[in-house]
Amino acid sequence: MLWTIFWILLILWLLGIVTSYTLGGFIHILLVIAIVVVLIRVIRGENPLR
Repeated sequence: MLWTIFWILLILWLLGIVTSYTLGGFIHILLVIAIVVVLIRVIRGENPLR
């Protein structure tokens, strides 16, 4: 589920860069949070794909 959220946010973030529509930076904040969560799971040794 985490990867699904990550990919959705990544696509929305890229669309925001291309179209200059960013929802007030909200998508950028969510993308950063998703990346941090994935990194924490990798550092702890958990499977980041689950």
